[in-house]
Amino acid sequence: MPQMTKGGKYIFGCSRIRVNGELIFPRMAVKEYNLQEETYIYIVSGSKQTGGFSVMTEHLLSHSTLKNILEENPSLAERSLQEGELILYKGRMYGWLSLNGTNVNLPQSLMDSLGVNIGDKLLAIRSSNIAFTMGFRGSLIDKANNFKGKIETF
Repeated sequence: MPQMTKGGKYIFGCSRIRVNGELIFPRMAVKEYNLQEETYIYIVSGSKQTGGFSVMTEHLLSHSTLKNILEENPSLAERSLQEGELILYKGRMYGWLSLNGTNVNLPQSLMDSLGVNIGDKLLAIRSSNIAFTMGFRGSLIDKANNFKGKIETF
């Protein structure tokens, strides 16, 4: 797993958003965050610097200091929101997506809300012990684009 700078973030790989909105998560991220055991994921809008979105499971989220996100947003916790619909909570947007193995399908309305498009390359970045980020802009993305080593593409 490449590290872009000494002491910096680790990169799992990258993935392009396919014509049908499909996005494949890198195998290393799937394994580290135990996505293979899940049928859906929660997503959180990315930072202004990196964009995209963060990915987390119910188990990791509900056992973290961020569990109040689910406790205070029952429509999110119960997934009674439409898949890919985002709600605003404390300055970030939250939603959920069905997970099909290592893949999700991003509805067009979600891509519009997140500012991503078909064909965009998203970099899978280890963010914390509960989430990884699928980012598409900023200095880390620039470093990855100029990285001399191999970054797997999915």
